[in-house]
Amino acid sequence: MKSRIWSKIAASVLIAASLTISLQTAAVHADAVHKAAEGDTFYLLSKQYGVDLKKLMAANPSVNPQNIYEGLKITIPGAETRAMAMASAEPVATPTTTATASKLKVMSSDNVVEAWGKTFTYSQTIDVKASAYTASASENGKWGAVDYFGNPLKLGTIAVDPKVIPMGTKVLVTGHSHDGLPDQAFVATATDQGGAIKGNRIDIFIPGSAAAAKTFGYQDVTLYVLK
Repeated sequence: MKSRIWSKIAASVLIAASLTISLQTAAVHADAVHKAAEGDTFYLLSKQYGVDLKKLMAANPSVNPQNIYEGLKITIPGAETRAMAMASAEPVATPTTTATASKLKVMSSDNVVEAWGKTFTYSQTIDVKASAYTASASENGKWGAVDYFGNPLKLGTIAVDPKVIPMGTKVLVTGHSHDGLPDQAFVATATDQGGAIKGNRIDIFIPGSAAAAKTFGYQDVTLYVLK
């Protein structure tokens, strides 16, 4: 009789223990919610929580990657409860991440740069001296306001030395300051050349008057050569 009772008690203990373990395991791997902070992006959150970027985006189909604002609730699929608690308690600092501006983040260890909520991979960076030009007839000679290939000049056109930056190369221009250009960063393509553009020099096309472009002067900028 006693042996039968102890057998039932042992079985009950085993069942209870199994249920406890199952519940703990479920909690560990359950989806969790992250309250977005200023500067959060899907890429940074995937690194922070160790979640695959595609799975993270798929878990948040209604969230615009370019409009992650402070306070927005983002589902973190399969996030560990403990990791979520730690993340909520204090920001996670990534040693290889440097914020050069509020809308520009560089993850040098992964060769990733993020601007305006969009992620780019790059192969190298090039520091250059930049000047600016316009569609003014006085700046374009007999060929008119077209680039090296005959296409109309537009925002995103840059003139380069093809020995340093091959024609057709796409770059993310950063570190500039001018009212006629997007703030902090913009994508440009090397589709033009110029007699004075030699070595680590670029000329950035700016829509508008020659007088307005002249205020650009000469600026030190960094180019991220996009893959």
